[in-house]
Parts: sequence; C-alpha cells; structure tokens
Amino acid sequence: MPADQFALSSDLINELLRGMRLRGVEYRRIQAGPTFGLGFAEKPGHAWFHFIAVGNALLRMEDGTTYALSAGNAVFISHGAAHQVLSHPDAPVLDIDRLDGAPLGDTISAVETGADASPTPSTILFSACMEFELGSIHGLGKLMPGLMLIDAGGQRYPGLVPILTTMEREVSAARVGFAGILARLADVVAAMVVRGWVECACGNASGLVAALRDPRLAGALLALHQQPGRDWTVAQLAEHCNTSRSVFAERFQVTIGMAPLRYVTELRMRLASQWLTLERLPIEEVAQRLGYTSQAAFSRAFKRITGKTPGLSRKVSQPAVT
Repeated sequence: MPADQFALSSDLINELLRGMRLRGVEYRRIQAGPTFGLGFAEKPGHAWFHFIAVGNALLRMEDGTTYALSAGNAVFISHGAAHQVLSHPDAPVLDIDRLDGAPLGDTISAVETGADASPTPSTILFSACMEFELGSIHGLGKLMPGLMLIDAGGQRYPGLVPILTTMEREVSAARVGFAGILARLADVVAAMVVRGWVECACGNASGLVAALRDPRLAGALLALHQQPGRDWTVAQLAEHCNTSRSVFAERFQVTIGMAPLRYVTELRMRLASQWLTLERLPIEEVAQRLGYTSQAAFSRAFKRITGKTPGLSRKVSQPAVT
C-alpha cells in the first residue's frame, strides 16, 4: 500500500479506536496445579480474554474443537461463546463461577484449582470477562471472528507482552489504585487486538473492514467520524474520495452494505447511545453535538433506529442499586 494511502487509513483507524471502551470488566488470576479443568459459560454481549502467563493449557470450544496454548499465548472470544480451559482432554471440568476466589479488589479475584498434587502452580492464567463497547465502530463487532488465538510475542501484536506482564504484576502486587490501572491497560490490550485483526484480515475482508483498507472510502469515513454532526450530502462525501457522486454511492453501498446517509444516521445513533449511557451527557447536549435542530427531532431519529427513546435508553443502562 502506498505511504499516503496507509497514512489515511491509519488516521481512520486511530479515530475509530478512540471510541472503543470496555465495561464491567471482571478479572481473575488463576493458579492451577497439574490437573485442572475450567468451564466458562456463554455470555452474550460480552467478550472473554485469557492470557497464559506460565505453563500450558488446552482451549476447548463448545463444538469440541481444541487448541493448544502455551506461555505467551492469549485468547480473545469476542462474542462470549462457552468454552473450557483444561490441563488435558480428560480433566474434570468445574464451572469457574462455582470456584471460590479470594477478592483482591472490587472486580478482581485470585482463584486456585487443581493444586492438591503440587504446592507450586503448573499454570498461571490471567482471565477477564467484559462488555465490549465498540462505539462508532460497532459494525466491526459483527464481523469479528468468534475466536482469535493470539501469539502475544508475534509480529502482529508488537508490545503486547509487556502490557500483559504489567497487568499480571499489578494483580500480584495489589498496590493502591491497581484496579484503575488494570482498566486502562485492558482498553489498550483490546485496541491492540482489534488493530491486529483489522491489519491482517486481508483474505476475507468485508464490510467496514474492507472500507478501512480502501483509500477510496477511507477519506469519506474519516470525515464522517470526525464530524458526525455535519449536515452531510453524498456529493460532499464523494469529494473526500476524489470521485463522482454516483461512483462513490455505489462503491459505498457494495462495500459497507448500506447507503452513505443511512450509515451517517446509524453512526450518529451509536455515538448517541455511548454518550447517553456511558458519559451520561444530557439529551439536549447530545442532540446539539449531532447536528439536530431540536431535541424532539433527535429523539424521533433515535427511536426510529434503536427502538427506544433516549430517556429510556439511559434508564435501562443504569446499574441496579443494591
């Protein structure tokens, strides 16, 4: 790819990754003996992440497919599918939620299993479950594979091992404020995983992934994501790609799977959902940011796309008071 085209696509990926967030992250530092089996139930709307810090393990998916993991390997299960992590295929499996964990903080616990035969853990596993909020790149979530096997030391993920090692040290040391540091490091890890996938998913690129690597569309997408509140026309977007209106509209429809202005509306509503539920911005401010002349006009558009009013969307997202 020519340098100027790469720079343009890189700017777009930077813009998209800024809006990505993790919510409700729960961490476990698991120390396991020679024989262990851990079951992780299906969690729709969530993602599982496992990092093998020490030792070896097998990953077994619900369909019976198994993968060998060793120290330095990580697994990202983007759609929350059920799976197991075992010492060997015949190891008895225990539901991870039924194992007692020693709390290390509000969202972090230490779990020991299969340690009867040896006081020294054979495998140390760093595990996390989270809600994967992609913000303006929500469309990427549907395209991501359900399972990504990650060689943290490989060329696709440079710098990932030091971050994961730092997370492990933070959990082990349990210094003041370590939960906040973990949350920020987890955001970085997730962003690096998404970036590595976007860069290397060349063989089966489709939809938004293909557009990210298409300089004829990347310019328009970058402009949209930087100025979502502008009153865009198809002709204006085509100018960013140095192409005609008709050629741009057809290419956008074929690659993304929807018309340009439909994409603009859905982008605005994804951003609105994030600003309302995560950043707790007032509805009037969200409407103004997205270029709507009135709160009523914004509310109608929001309900048409999401099926809920902005106010109801905010209430549904609030955590229950206990």
